[in-house]
Amino acid sequence: MKKYIIDLRVTGTERVGAQCVLLRMEPVEGALPEMAPGQFVQLRVDAQGVFLRRPISIHDVRGNEIDFLVQVVGEGTQWLASLTVGDTVNAVLPLGKGFSTHHPQPTTPLLVGGGVGVAPLLYLGRVLKEKGIRPTFLLGARTKDLLLRLDAFREVGEVLVTTEDGSMGEKGFVTQHSVFNSTTPSLIQCCGPTPMMKAVAKLARERGIDCEVSLENRMACGMGACLCCVTETTEGHKCVCTEGPVFDASELLMAKG
Repeated sequence: MKKYIIDLRVTGTERVGAQCVLLRMEPVEGALPEMAPGQFVQLRVDAQGVFLRRPISIHDVRGNEIDFLVQVVGEGTQWLASLTVGDTVNAVLPLGKGFSTHHPQPTTPLLVGGGVGVAPLLYLGRVLKEKGIRPTFLLGARTKDLLLRLDAFREVGEVLVTTEDGSMGEKGFVTQHSVFNSTTPSLIQCCGPTPMMKAVAKLARERGIDCEVSLENRMACGMGACLCCVTETTEGHKCVCTEGPVFDASELLMAKG
């Protein structure tokens, strides 16, 4: 898929939970290029002392607007979170390999996310819905205050919730949700903390369910040149930024532990 360098203008911002900001943007000129769910964008940060772009998942695309869910963890993301309406940011997009969306009918995909890892699943669910496939989301967090944008997910599909403290939904981890006792999804598509994705991949392997996971390795260039994001696969080392971030879980050595 062709890559573009464009300027994006902020059209809206919203505080989401204690640590995240929703940024809504549109191209300064022209239209957004075609993008796949699970791909990401490298955003330039014009803050003093910050030299590298920041990789941000595509959270949603509607018309000519693109949404990013930014978790504030350092100077770069703090600068992005401080943007206001009218500000512009240079972007390289779209990058990486996304989730598969061409599923045979009938199909019952389960989209599993934890923490800010839920970000790419909203656009994935929207694309599946447009194809006539109503997705089910299984979203987990430590506590209900860390669950993100539930109403937006409910607009796209059914939403199931787990919290470790039982403050919302079923108590426990996503892999302990009762949905796995009542149904067998045709496919699991997952993004979140590495321990959660390992557990989901293990469950999928034991149940004979196809599973895709989106890795969140630290990235720098986003083009496969710096090799800082490599992961071990059954076919050798692969760059997450170019050959991922979405992989079939059966490829990943980390998912076999």
